[in-house]
Amino acid sequence: MRSPGGLTRRGFAAAAGTATVATALNSGTAAALPAPAAPSDTRGADFDRCLAVARALLVLDSDDRPLVPRYERVLAHGLPAHRRARPKNVLVIGAGPAGLVAAWLLKRAGHRVTVLEANGNRAGGRIKTFRRGGHENAEQPFADPRQYAEAGAMRIPGSHPLVMGLIDRLGLTKRRFHYVDVDGEGRPANRTWIHVNGIRMRRADYARAPRRINRSFGVPRAYWDTPAAAILRSVLDPVRDEFSYVDGDGKRVGKPLPEQVQGWARVVQRFGDWSMFRFLTEHAGLDERTVDLVGTLENLTSRLPLSFIHSFIGSSLISPDTPFWELEGGTAVLPDALLERVRGHVRFDRRVTRIEYHDPDRDASDTRHVGGKGPHVWVDTVSEGRGGPVVREQFTADAAVVTVPFSGLRHVQVSPPMSYGKRRAVAELHYDSATKVLLEFSRRWWEFDEADWKRELRRIDPGLYDDYRTGRAAADGSLLGAHPSVPRGHITPGQRTHYAANRAVTRDQPEAVDVVGGGSVSDNANRFMFHPSHPVPGSAGGVVLASYSWADDALRWDSLDDEARYPHALCGLQQVYGQRIEVFYTGAGRTQSWLRDPYAYGEASVLLPGQHTELLPVIPTPEGPLHFAGDHTSVKPAWIEGALESAVRAALEVHTA
Repeated sequence: MRSPGGLTRRGFAAAAGTATVATALNSGTAAALPAPAAPSDTRGADFDRCLAVARALLVLDSDDRPLVPRYERVLAHGLPAHRRARPKNVLVIGAGPAGLVAAWLLKRAGHRVTVLEANGNRAGGRIKTFRRGGHENAEQPFADPRQYAEAGAMRIPGSHPLVMGLIDRLGLTKRRFHYVDVDGEGRPANRTWIHVNGIRMRRADYARAPRRINRSFGVPRAYWDTPAAAILRSVLDPVRDEFSYVDGDGKRVGKPLPEQVQGWARVVQRFGDWSMFRFLTEHAGLDERTVDLVGTLENLTSRLPLSFIHSFIGSSLISPDTPFWELEGGTAVLPDALLERVRGHVRFDRRVTRIEYHDPDRDASDTRHVGGKGPHVWVDTVSEGRGGPVVREQFTADAAVVTVPFSGLRHVQVSPPMSYGKRRAVAELHYDSATKVLLEFSRRWWEFDEADWKRELRRIDPGLYDDYRTGRAAADGSLLGAHPSVPRGHITPGQRTHYAANRAVTRDQPEAVDVVGGGSVSDNANRFMFHPSHPVPGSAGGVVLASYSWADDALRWDSLDDEARYPHALCGLQQVYGQRIEVFYTGAGRTQSWLRDPYAYGEASVLLPGQHTELLPVIPTPEGPLHFAGDHTSVKPAWIEGALESAVRAALEVHTA
């Protein structure tokens, strides 16, 4: 199928190689809008493939029976007894959540398990918390030794049953993650900022009167008074009607399961080869200015060239009413707890370089397997030479669970070659880039009202509050970290130099935010900013996710070293929140580029148009004694839930083989 511009899907995919996706959470009230354009064609992938994608999405077996209840029982009670089950030697490659859970289940069932992890001291994969201590025995990353912040997974949807059940089973403490900011009483406030096209507006004000921002994008008059979220929902809802409906209370609920499967399959067949941009323009009939508006405010811009299905799944499975949770102490307490269950079975600093396997069903001539006995998998590893000589070690097993991202597996020699479909998936599965920049502040200024600001600024200079308000405060960097609460020695001369050279020049001082949690959106380089949902006990300060970006936006941050990255992120925050936040900056920051991470090879698999039907069906299928797990083998990439689904599936495969 050709895209509107005449490119083939493959050509389009190549051009979109660094595009991105992030889940869009719709909010606001729908308004009457022009009807979407009529479909121009009904061609698509083979319907059986579309049904397979629908079943994977809904986590059903081939007879449309729900698998989640079975998976929940396995996580709670272990793998079931099986007449063919015998103790096996099993290698698990990768100690992310999928690898740790698969290893734990197999170990509980009596199998002999060894986990191979390339990292020298850390498990968890893309669950990573900047903190002191933990199983990795990390040094304190922030000026306040009590502070911590997330480099990776930071919120868990309450609609994900496997991870929610596992958290409870492991005895971990969860608390609400405020995706939308709340006031001091915990009520939704929507006081955070939208800062685009030189306009700053509270989210609540935009929801009531979006005209000023909408017109700044040049949208048609029909959309002047409709919030971006409502525009997006209005064009997606007709597609959602294929598998769900709105009940009498105005809530969207799923149709009976057989109808859901058929409905999702029709959606996959109809739009599986489409990008989000093509859907919004060709099918929904939106002009490019309106696409710009929706993309900027609803976090769609970076995923416009990517698969419509990928984006649509995220927006359909997580509703605006979905509660989000975080783990007290940081998300890394989850791999902490899982690691305790397989303690002694994990070999750190063992990067896999080669996998050789024997498939008795495919190769009966291998003389190493007389009578079918002997190992079926050989794995070569190499250490990273941390503090000592490089060590090469080989491991053998009856079976292996491979959880390495396909972007990393691409660099592993596999012999004999896997099936063509699997090799194609390893070579072509698209991975995204994502970068976070986190900044520590000695006071939680986002929770301040104006009286708090006045009191704290006067501790520096009696006239400083008015100086900031009237644009007369020094702009040479001398006020960076000037508050008495800021510990000395963390703001380096290099940071001061970069800050002075790149500071935001503005006389505009917005009023206090006065919220807990939530975040702001901007069209500047920072793009998305999030405040902590809860204070760290005993600390008056906090760590702000100053910039969360994807695709090309992330790559531009990756070009900066840390010494420059932190002052740049602070300047982007100031454009949204005002210059005065500088006085609380401690100089301590942390940053994570998942594309540059030597073990992650990207933030997550984010599929291109057509990859759901062309690649997804073969990604989780075994290759002889090799079994595959990880969130990339599910239809929930970038979510812990997808990793857990895959872990249980792979453990069952090994156990019953």
